[in-house]
Amino acid sequence: MEFPNCPIPTQKHDRITMAHGGGGRMTARLIENIFYPAFANRWLEQAHDGAMLSLPSSRIAFTTDSFVVNPLFFPGGNIGDLAINGTVNDLLCCGATPLHLSAGFILEEGFPIDALEKIVRAMQTAAIQAGISIVTGDTKVVEHGKCDGLFINTAGIGVIPPNIDIGLHRVAKGDAVIVTGSIGNHGVAILSSRESLGFESSIRSDTAALTSIVANLLAELPEVHILRDPTRGGLSSTLNEIAEGAKATIVIDEEALPIDPPVKAACDLLGLDPLYVANEGLMLIFLPDKYAKQALRIIQSDTHGKNARIIGRVTNNKKPEVILKLALGQTRIIDMLSGEQLPRIC
Repeated sequence: MEFPNCPIPTQKHDRITMAHGGGGRMTARLIENIFYPAFANRWLEQAHDGAMLSLPSSRIAFTTDSFVVNPLFFPGGNIGDLAINGTVNDLLCCGATPLHLSAGFILEEGFPIDALEKIVRAMQTAAIQAGISIVTGDTKVVEHGKCDGLFINTAGIGVIPPNIDIGLHRVAKGDAVIVTGSIGNHGVAILSSRESLGFESSIRSDTAALTSIVANLLAELPEVHILRDPTRGGLSSTLNEIAEGAKATIVIDEEALPIDPPVKAACDLLGLDPLYVANEGLMLIFLPDKYAKQALRIIQSDTHGKNARIIGRVTNNKKPEVILKLALGQTRIIDMLSGEQLPRIC
């Protein structure tokens, strides 16, 4: 008995279904209609299970990260550009030039496809601005209730120039400590969106890839000792990690800390310390004090570095601690965050 050769009906979906993760036609359409057009490049177009790359250096930086921020959209960005910027900044902290990135998407059944398209477009824009290519990826769909909309996993690769040596072993007595911008903006923006607290609309996430700042800085001042991005746990946790790893005492000047007035007001209202609030577009930079002013000029010439400040010094390499010098001359120890001040911040 012969059956008529009927075409498979075409359905237009405005939400993610389990079929989008089944590896069949629906998966192919999702990739071809959303991911390929946004991320198109010669490596992705190889259409292999992975990207085959030629890297121009024997010194490679490799990092991975996962993003579960809630809400997915917030003032100043969304989970998409956050994922790109966070991964790029991790590579930059190694002194590397970011080159390639992978992106894995875990989607919840029922997630709006137009929201996914907005997030993917934000990733495309962020990747172009950061000078990195998304060369491979993966998509999975889980049942409704098993994932909060969308999670993204990334991995990034960059190359480290031969004259760059960045690490805890370089931190030395007398090093100046520079922060590249105002602190606490990302955490307060997320909190405001999540809790509908109605803070001023001027409080926006600082999410950004600091590619040009780091590239310009290392081109002129290769004597940078360490770079770190103070994300979860804020400035305090990152400073404590450096102090512990380098066995150094770091003294920070409270009056030198760049804090935007709306962020300070919000933290005062909520009983938060800006030193512990997350950032997503900042770096801490340690380098010899004699280069500090030159470094500051380089950083402040960049759009993302206009509020950069020299905030302290490394005073010795004996006792690992972070000391905050208060406005009236007193001091207090700044400890690492003991709990989770604000979960799912990135």
